[in-house]
Amino acid sequence: MRATEVAAAIGRGFERAGLGPADLCPVADGGEGTIEVLLTALGGETAGARVSDPLGREVRAGFALIEDGGTAIVEVAAASGLGLVVEPQRDAEAATSRGTGELVAAAIDAGAQLVVVGAGGSATTDGGAGAIEAIEKAGGLRGASLVVLCDVRTPFDEAATRYAPQKGADEAAVARLTARLLELAESWPRDPRGVPLTGAAGGLSGGLWAVYGARLEAGAPFVLDALGFDSRMRASRAVVTGEGRIDRGTLEGKAAGEVAVRARQAGIPAYAIVGENALSLFDQRILDLQVIEEAGTLEQLEAAAERLAASVLPTG
Repeated sequence: MRATEVAAAIGRGFERAGLGPADLCPVADGGEGTIEVLLTALGGETAGARVSDPLGREVRAGFALIEDGGTAIVEVAAASGLGLVVEPQRDAEAATSRGTGELVAAAIDAGAQLVVVGAGGSATTDGGAGAIEAIEKAGGLRGASLVVLCDVRTPFDEAATRYAPQKGADEAAVARLTARLLELAESWPRDPRGVPLTGAAGGLSGGLWAVYGARLEAGAPFVLDALGFDSRMRASRAVVTGEGRIDRGTLEGKAAGEVAVRARQAGIPAYAIVGENALSLFDQRILDLQVIEEAGTLEQLEAAAERLAASVLPTG
């Protein structure tokens, strides 16, 4: 579900329970939905290009232009995303990030001098080699600079081990992918091995850092700061966050974890409505989430929000 849909459903549940309108603040962490939430907050326009998907097929992918076109926002998920490949066709070794590089080049063609790359939700583990090849084929960055929003803090050399299995890799493929990443690291001007954030999007963040000097930023804090989240949180009586599956990975850079930590630090009660709760009680205490509800549809989200509002959220 899109973050805007989830936020709206939770808001409707609050209103059904008799609470006043909620401050709806859809968030993202550099993965899917980053363009939508930033465009909503910052304004701008959308553009697009025909690019390669992870298996080399042509797809239409969008990007955003903000700040009078000087800054572009590109999502890896739009061109090289796992959602573009049905499960039986997933091939972690063949999947390429070339389409992301083509999308970056299209953004530069459109006049962007800064390209913000949301590195989440990828089908690839090529260390960004495909994207780099596509950018070079288009003439390089041509004076533009890159910022990569990372949804995990994993270093480059651990990208295959941590994430390739969910992209279709078995144990032997993970070993080959890791070897390929290490070879790439040794061939670049800078070595991304061991550097936090360089393993995002199958190492694409590390490749762009190593070859182009891209600035790497944790995606969730970047987006929350752009949305003015902290001041909005402090003006609220409680915060409700959400995630498709909340688990240990939520503590490693995901938006829901960042929201919960900021609420805890500010002394604001935080709750979560999720598709699946796989969080240990210990990790739930780390996030200081008061209650975690499960909901799998928009209707269930509304009902869960209504229950929270009626039973535990402050009223008045």
